[in-house]
Amino acid sequence: MNILVGYSLDNHVATLTMDDGKANVMNVAMLAALNEALDRAEQEARVVVLRGRDNTFSGGFDLAAFKRGGPEVLVMLEAGARLCERLLAYPLPVVAACTGHAVAMGAFLLLSTDLRIGVDGGARFMINEVRVGMSVPHFAFEVCRQRLAPAQLHTATTLGLTLTPAAALAAGFVDELAPAYTMSETVRRHCADLLTLETAAFTATKRRRNAAAIAAMATAIGADLADWQAAGIGQTA
Repeated sequence: MNILVGYSLDNHVATLTMDDGKANVMNVAMLAALNEALDRAEQEARVVVLRGRDNTFSGGFDLAAFKRGGPEVLVMLEAGARLCERLLAYPLPVVAACTGHAVAMGAFLLLSTDLRIGVDGGARFMINEVRVGMSVPHFAFEVCRQRLAPAQLHTATTLGLTLTPAAALAAGFVDELAPAYTMSETVRRHCADLLTLETAAFTATKRRRNAAAIAAMATAIGADLADWQAAGIGQTA
């Protein structure tokens, strides 16, 4: 397995651990590693846990890639959008163990999972595109719309406010908070419960529930690709 994403399988639970030694940025390599791990889990597991390294879930897309420019950027952006789309339709329950900061694409990744456990303390949750002079992508709005509380959608996206774990819970970024020292046990407890579900019934129900979001994502990603290409993203200088 790619070194960026550790993979372990225990009692039908596949744990995918993102760890690039820093902020777990969503660059081309990390996104490819996540998809590879999800491919494997789909064949071997009945529940998937997606977690970050201590103190960080993901800091979002790789800013260094934006600075370098070129085709890599468009590949990265589309791969991030497609990963969210994949998770919304993924046939197994995906539990996010949000071990720390979830920023921008990191937040979109978090919001695309089925059950989200956030660390209770020290983490920042934010969709900060407008704070760094970027527009929130169309696909991201579809991801946010299906999980965030309606009253919080504007403040989280258009204003780019930074939220504490307690505020993130109220807004809908996470379903539950747990202290760092009980995170692993909390995740194990939820996985044990999810293993009692019949997989076919879960998959059919999840896809019915997410059908509108999945359809909207296809349209949104097309709009994003058009916007990015019109802005010259992915072009070689």
